Amino acid sequence: MLIDIIAGARPNFMKIAPIIRALQARQQEGGKLSYRLIHTGQHYDASMSGAFFEQLGIPEPDVNLEVGGGTQAEQTAGIMTRYESMLLEAPGALCLVVGDVTSTMACAITAQKLRIPVAHVEAGIRSGDWSMPEEINRMVTDSITNWFFTTSEWAGGNLRKSGVEEERIFFVGNTMIDTLMANMPRFSPPDFWERYKLKPSQYFVVTLHRPANVDSAGAFAEMLQAIGRNTRGLPVVFPVHPRTAKTLRDMIDLPENFILAEPQPYLQFNYLVKHAKAVITDSGGITEETTVMGVPCLTLRNNTERPETVEQGTNELVGTDPAALAPALERLFSGDWKQGGIPVLWDGKTGERIVANLERLLCD
Repeated sequence: MLIDIIAGARPNFMKIAPIIRALQARQQEGGKLSYRLIHTGQHYDASMSGAFFEQLGIPEPDVNLEVGGGTQAEQTAGIMTRYESMLLEAPGALCLVVGDVTSTMACAITAQKLRIPVAHVEAGIRSGDWSMPEEINRMVTDSITNWFFTTSEWAGGNLRKSGVEEERIFFVGNTMIDTLMANMPRFSPPDFWERYKLKPSQYFVVTLHRPANVDSAGAFAEMLQAIGRNTRGLPVVFPVHPRTAKTLRDMIDLPENFILAEPQPYLQFNYLVKHAKAVITDSGGITEETTVMGVPCLTLRNNTERPETVEQGTNELVGTDPAALAPALERLFSGDWKQGGIPVLWDGKTGERIVANLERLLCD
């Protein structure tokens, strides 16, 4: 029974690694499921994808659709056209998509139109913000999914409210956390650690890439200056997403305590996060990792699709107003930041639970 596992962008690779490990383990025990790893090529440079395969122990893709860059519409069309051609020639029994990137939505649509069922890992997540491309991807994917694998009871609740039957929802936990726990002993400092004399809990990590934060040079510069002013001279390590780099090129004055870096491989990036005083971000996935590692996290957004990281974890929504940073960072420096806890089933065993459910659904 052949499953297509779809990966297209950096967050996907962290989510599929535990599923592939669990499938490989079951194959050795006589399991009936096999898989075909399909890389859409949505992230097409080594800094955003290539190193992840090696570091996370993911096998080379069986197929690379090599879609490359372009607008979201161009990428969606390219992925759908190339995946359809592949399926017409060699169909699988299931299309398994993860997360909320363009590849997730495009492959789900393509599979369903060819009457191939879809399973969505990380289903039911919602921010309520339709200005986020990811939110549209989530909603479209979940509207045509057969089986839903969720990271939280909150996500399952969103699906039930939309009319999804209970028997199609499986609360399994978070594969991102499987990957984090499996690799934590292997974290290693980036090559610039000694050069900048970085010390644990004596620097910040910043990641920003959402259009609302980075596409306007003026607003982006104001936010960076606010970060620089309120981090008390500590180094601010800023691995720059390719999207963010386009706006940064037009900026003349960056805060003096900023350290600009290339996107970091998984093991080096999470070493930085684990040892940071705090993380300032607009990413959703990083808020999950900081929650498990107990690192304070300030999210520069007005909403989150991962409320468990705020309700239970170490994350707080600061918003997109640069003026809100000063009081938040003051609380951090005064030691008034919440400790947080780890959500239910974020235990490193999600991949095994997903595969067990897939065997029951497809093989029984």
